[in-house]
Amino acid sequence: MDNFILSEINIYPVKSLGGISLNESKVEKRGLQYDRRWVLVGRDDNMFITQREINTLCLFRPSFDNNGFKITNDRHSSYVNIPFGIETGEKANVTIWSDTCEAIHFSDEIDKWFSDITGYNCKLMYMPDTSRREADKNFAISDDIVSFADAFPVLVIGQSALDKYNNISGDNFKMNRFRPNIVFTGGEAHLEDTWKKFELSGTDFYSVKQCSRCNITTIEQETGIAGKEPLKTLATYRNFDNKIKFGTYCIPGELKDDSILKLGSELKILDTA
Repeated sequence: MDNFILSEINIYPVKSLGGISLNESKVEKRGLQYDRRWVLVGRDDNMFITQREINTLCLFRPSFDNNGFKITNDRHSSYVNIPFGIETGEKANVTIWSDTCEAIHFSDEIDKWFSDITGYNCKLMYMPDTSRREADKNFAISDDIVSFADAFPVLVIGQSALDKYNNISGDNFKMNRFRPNIVFTGGEAHLEDTWKKFELSGTDFYSVKQCSRCNITTIEQETGIAGKEPLKTLATYRNFDNKIKFGTYCIPGELKDDSILKLGSELKILDTA
């Protein structure tokens, strides 16, 4: 019987910017702590901005710094600091796909820093604890909420799924192309497609939907350069109803104060679809 081991924990504090790999992370109702609680939006329309519009957003690198994050850029020497909790400031509704939710504007100075580097007139917004964005009710378990993530709180991918792609394509892509929160080792490729419920570090997770992949996966996260892969090859064996699926969206179950994921923990399958 296969052992499934948690091999990566990743958060992406600002949606579509670079991520941070962690040894442990607290699980919250809307996802892993700090994951996608900030987003860049157009200054005039408050519409979310991702690597779909600006490939080089991946070159912004967050890191923990005192009571917040330090954001650097691979091509610029300057940086900005963003505090963890922002509860006061100008509030506005921002748009994520078909959703709108309340967010807080933080700093004109930070807006200018991002705008100058990207060449795009944008501003940084934060989702406070009081803001509520509901997960897709067609797949949600109950009264589930989500951060600025595309659809659901947590994305899970097995390392064997990436290994299979690399073996077929001859590439040596990194997992960061697919921007998962949780990566595990063990089992055959895409086994996570069959899970309905699993337990990790004492927290239950419910698998709700396979993840449909977009052109962000074609952007090399170290350079911002886009190509045709992995979508070209994945389309030959992971095309379902004209959508390329890779990874599974999950929703956490009942949470406790000690709902903390720890690297190296065993992932236990509780129910399969």
